[in-house]
Amino acid sequence: MSEPAQPAHGARATGGASWRMALSATLHCLTGCAIGEILGMVIGTAFGWSDPATVVAAVVLAFFFGYLLTLLPLRRAGVSWGDAIKLALAADTVSIAVMEIIDNGIMLVIPGAMDAGLTTLLFWGSLAVSLLIAFLVTTPVNKWIIGRGKGHAVVHAHHH
Repeated sequence: MSEPAQPAHGARATGGASWRMALSATLHCLTGCAIGEILGMVIGTAFGWSDPATVVAAVVLAFFFGYLLTLLPLRRAGVSWGDAIKLALAADTVSIAVMEIIDNGIMLVIPGAMDAGLTTLLFWGSLAVSLLIAFLVTTPVNKWIIGRGKGHAVVHAHHH
């Protein structure tokens, strides 16, 4: 990993990143985060866990699935486990963290969302809104990160 990262597809020669690349990276992040977030919220709600326990489960699972969705294609591309883990951590940590802070924060501030049952529109609507807002906030963050040769810019060369 001593080679510098190559410019990401869609990155401008000036070091900036395109909105297309940022949207792609954020959709990738959203996919892993949503799987983990939904699973964590469903588990915590189904078992009647406290809000903090449910949030912890959701965050842990979001990071797990977010990293997994980066690790699998890297491994298929022949990247060693050690390098794939380093690349996934470098590519996804900030993006997942921002997304998790936003979506869990929103779930916590929507009155009754965390206590709503799994069969309620309040639960699922709040979760959908929280993930949408997290996506909207995280996209410019990813654009900024990618424009500096970090985040998904680091793994993009391995995806082809």
